[in-house]
Amino acid sequence: MESIAPSSTGFGPLIKNSLTAVGKFEKRGIRFLPPDIVTSTLKENQHLVEIRQNKEVWQKKAVLRQAYAELYRLVCEQLSSVDGPVAELGSGIGAVKEFMPNCITTDIFPNPWLDRLENAYGLSFPNTSLSNLILFDVFHHLQWPGSAFEEFARVLRPQGRVIMMEPGFGFLGKFVYSHFHHEPLGFGQSISWDRSAADGDSAGSYYAAQANAWRLFRLGEGARSLPEWKTILVKPLAALSYVASGGFSRPSLYPPFLFPFVRGFDRIADFLLSLFATRLLVVLERL
Repeated sequence: MESIAPSSTGFGPLIKNSLTAVGKFEKRGIRFLPPDIVTSTLKENQHLVEIRQNKEVWQKKAVLRQAYAELYRLVCEQLSSVDGPVAELGSGIGAVKEFMPNCITTDIFPNPWLDRLENAYGLSFPNTSLSNLILFDVFHHLQWPGSAFEEFARVLRPQGRVIMMEPGFGFLGKFVYSHFHHEPLGFGQSISWDRSAADGDSAGSYYAAQANAWRLFRLGEGARSLPEWKTILVKPLAALSYVASGGFSRPSLYPPFLFPFVRGFDRIADFLLSLFATRLLVVLERL
């Protein structure tokens, strides 16, 4: 498999570390940072704190690693056989390396365990250079998915794939994500497909709508046309073992040695997805 080397700094060239930005406003010898840089710095600091807290939880919580291993196994099964490197967008703590050691890890803010700094709307990868793009709980943070898919189509080779793992919304999923997760679901809100010039000021703002993938790919809301893509798989998953793990912020409802037993409940619940779906696996292939 060929590789794409990180930049000399370890990150892609498109996004600067906001902590290195220099303000130009001074008054009576006191230096002030512009408001946009202050806001960006605060967001980055908050992001880094959360990521490092998650990394500590990951290292201590065996049942969480077991649950993610099962979800990543499903992702790995869908990888295109096309030659070329695999990259993950929004890698966070970089857990994908435990299951795909050669995967290129990226995020919008730097961390020492990541390979590159990348933005979904302006990737630094060359044209037709990647075989697969993985988005694990990232798609619902894309405010303009159509614009992102234009970039994905540019960097993927023909028959390359975008593989997305997202929240699923059976009855249980709606209950869990609305009551135990801080991000909004987004049902009933319009989805802005393409980024326009008018969106410039909000380009760096935080966005989340957990149900976007479910609405677009499972429910077909808007019947969005993706002429450069073939839909390979739209698969709801019960993933009770994941939900009961408590994720990164809540205690697990079962000990690690019971994971195979809970996985048995997953397989049963997969027959009743309108009730139990909590995850959605979406696979699109570049034509």
